[in-house]
Amino acid sequence: MDKDFIARGVTRCSTGKFLLWIAPWVVMLLFGLYSAGLCLIKGLNQTNMDNRFVFGLWIFLDLTVIALGAGAFFTGFLLYILKISDLRAVINSAVVIGLVCYSGAVFALAVDVGQPLRSWFTFWYPNVHSMLTEVTFCISCYLVVLLIEYLPILLQNRKLRQVPAFLLFEFELHKLIYVLAGVGTFLSFFHQGSLGGLYGVLRGRPFAFREGLAVWPSTFFLFILSAAAVGPCFILLTTWLVQKITKKRLVRPPVLQLLGRISGLMLTVYVLAKTLDTLVWINRTSPGSGFPAAQYYSWRPFGTWILFAEIVVFGLLPALILLAPKLRVRTAWLVSGATLACLGVALNRYVQTLQTLALPTLAFDKFLSYYPSWQETGTFLAVVAFGVLVYSVSFRYCQLFPEERELKNEVKQPEELPELVGRY
Repeated sequence: MDKDFIARGVTRCSTGKFLLWIAPWVVMLLFGLYSAGLCLIKGLNQTNMDNRFVFGLWIFLDLTVIALGAGAFFTGFLLYILKISDLRAVINSAVVIGLVCYSGAVFALAVDVGQPLRSWFTFWYPNVHSMLTEVTFCISCYLVVLLIEYLPILLQNRKLRQVPAFLLFEFELHKLIYVLAGVGTFLSFFHQGSLGGLYGVLRGRPFAFREGLAVWPSTFFLFILSAAAVGPCFILLTTWLVQKITKKRLVRPPVLQLLGRISGLMLTVYVLAKTLDTLVWINRTSPGSGFPAAQYYSWRPFGTWILFAEIVVFGLLPALILLAPKLRVRTAWLVSGATLACLGVALNRYVQTLQTLALPTLAFDKFLSYYPSWQETGTFLAVVAFGVLVYSVSFRYCQLFPEERELKNEVKQPEELPELVGRY
């Protein structure tokens, strides 16, 4: 039925199979919208958050999703600013992933605010002393940038290209791509950092409080480094997963290996910075606030194991895997390393968001516990379903992978031997 909308030279499943694929995601989206509607109509009493545990599932997953979506700005920066041309094979997919992550995060935040009709207050009456004001402006502006970057991808549709005005508009948009890449990098740099800086300035929460470098706490830079490290990993994982689901070759293996190597380098820098930050906090910042650092790990279920897992298991280990040529050339190791890195940034955001609020800050305070309600879970499932649907439709009707048509006619080459790859 829709073959005229599919690009020439590529194959897609039948319309019936495609509808069967999106049907469960549509159901999940409807359930999530119902959950979000309850929160907006009846209020945030539908959640398990309260005045003391003000950050919950949405904020934790928002921070994680925004970090994973950082592959859009970082890949654009590497391609258009640093001229790493091999990344052109995945840039369209990176833009769609970024658009999905940021639009989903904005949706969850709108529900979290509870009064979307007053969302314009943030822009009209900004609190210039709050990092969240800068985050709101940067995320909103970068979402607009992503929408503009998505337009050329959408206009590459086979039917839309037959309209001369759309073809001309797409051509003119490509002239702005370098400016958009620079603006996107600038906006993302600051909002990623400010999300981390928000926790670093919480003097009332000594577990998260950090001393400043100039005017920024160290968490400002750690959030930037971690997002830049896992962004390419998430693009790698999604590309590999789409290849598995569709049973098609979409990119050449060296492209995925390049993404892994870039993530490995950035992850190494992040692990070193995180280790140094932790040592300074243990020996100086926390004792200076009157709390020995060991006290924060005496509360269950949080223990020193979570710090070890964050830095070593989900930080150092994937960095070593992604940097080793003999391991990186093997798909299983490459995917495993990327998965560990993505889990690591999720664990870091969990620690910053939930563990920070769960730990007592005064001698008479009790350890706080929090479990998300089904309305909170359903709202986030709407974000997941929305992302899958947008990516699925984009993959079917747009050219997310420019090399797909060429690779379709190539004979698949066996994986190179590790000893040969190790020479370069």
